[in-house]
Amino acid sequence: MTAPTAPPLTPRVPLRRRPWVLPLGLLAVLFLVTALPPYLGLDPARSRVPPQPDLPHFYPMLVAHIAFGSVALLTSVLQVWPWLRRSHPRVHRWSGRLYLFAGVFPGGLAVLTVAPFGEMGPVQQAGNTALGALWLVTGVLGYRAARRGRYAQHRAWMVRSVALTWSIVANRVWSPLCLAVYAPGALSDADVAHSVIAQAIGVSVWASWVLNLIVAEWWLAGSARWTARPVRTERLARQDPDRRR
Repeated sequence: MTAPTAPPLTPRVPLRRRPWVLPLGLLAVLFLVTALPPYLGLDPARSRVPPQPDLPHFYPMLVAHIAFGSVALLTSVLQVWPWLRRSHPRVHRWSGRLYLFAGVFPGGLAVLTVAPFGEMGPVQQAGNTALGALWLVTGVLGYRAARRGRYAQHRAWMVRSVALTWSIVANRVWSPLCLAVYAPGALSDADVAHSVIAQAIGVSVWASWVLNLIVAEWWLAGSARWTARPVRTERLARQDPDRRR
């Protein structure tokens, strides 16, 4: 009786079987097409975030954050594209440098200069400041892990970083939902107290990145189990071929 062969490793999933890659890229472009126009002319009067005359740095740093954040959002799609990472690792590395050094790092530093002064009060301010700090921390840890050759850790930190990057898109969903729950009159231009609207916006800020991180951790945990399964099966088969009979 011949010994059974070891089970094959999990096959690579082609792009056509990863339906999230193309929609993710299209969503990033669509979001930027709708979000950037008020800031392209550098006119503070068109800003969706009201400028603060008492803080001369506020509007320039806001625009800087939006510009660098746009780079991070677009290049984040390349960072989570498995085919690009496997087939063109050099492109993956250079797009990763662009994501960090032309996106996350300058964008995170810029947002830390404006987040503590948000007009919606301490809940919003704390949420955006924590988001900016974590955005920087996950980027630094991901870059350091890559430089040290710890690619599994690098991948995990970059998934968390991308989850934080996409919090701005998630916030476009959470903001109206939170307003509908906490300040329904605000959606119909009714007279609603500023403190009530601030509460709703504050909740949406926290929800946009906290829930994204939870989803990222869930995805990482599931990916780790899936990756380890065939490796463990193959190891057991080599140790005891009778297990396969």
